[in-house]
Amino acid sequence: MRLLTLPISLLLVMMIATDAGFASNADVRIPFQVGEKLSYVLKWGIIPVGKSELQILDGSEELGQPAFLFRVTARSYPVIDLIYKVRDRIESYADRSMTHSLLYRKKQREGSYKKDSLTKFDWNQQKTHYYRKGKYKKTIDLLPGTFDPLAVFYAFRLFALKSKLEVEAPVTDGKKLVIGKARVIKQERVKVVAGKFDTFLIEPDLKHIGGIFRKSKDAKLQIWVTADDRRLVVKARSKVIVGHFTAELVSMEGVL
Repeated sequence: MRLLTLPISLLLVMMIATDAGFASNADVRIPFQVGEKLSYVLKWGIIPVGKSELQILDGSEELGQPAFLFRVTARSYPVIDLIYKVRDRIESYADRSMTHSLLYRKKQREGSYKKDSLTKFDWNQQKTHYYRKGKYKKTIDLLPGTFDPLAVFYAFRLFALKSKLEVEAPVTDGKKLVIGKARVIKQERVKVVAGKFDTFLIEPDLKHIGGIFRKSKDAKLQIWVTADDRRLVVKARSKVIVGHFTAELVSMEGVL
């Protein structure tokens, strides 16, 4: 039962948005930089159960070309480790112009569940190659401007938001490609550990999300991003059959 990482490792990376497609963003201002780090507390109901971080690093050395490295980690607190230990890391590489993904890697350690996967984006052939535990599993076709589930969140930050805006983009984890959709619900002022923020409330479409969301009749994802040019996630909340999971921003470093 992989629940602890829902607020960040899933809720956050399911942010999917664009009004014109990501393939033409070369001249759009990038509202983030290498060195940005956002830290969150993860809660089940009102109970703090872990922490998560979103970081932007320089991925150029590993890939041999200019690239952003986006990393999200989730870690359960020591007392929760006794019940359900979580040590997750998801990494995504995208070109510096933020037009497409280059590599997507996951290392999950959640209770007795273990998963190591790698997705390589071959833009010469317009395909992705998916590997599990180092073994090739499958190849799928790409659409122009496709991102992985983590990089698409950062690509989303390039675009201006407004209430009632409905947006979509092609997204793949290497196993399947979907057109992810989301809707900007309204502007709202929220208070989290890091302070008070004017935000936009975003609700992604859940029809392409499996697991516990598919089993929950009234499942919902809600994500609050700052109503400024940075579009930082300050809060994420899920409603599922076993209750509410929330991620709240605690601190931020290296923010423009």
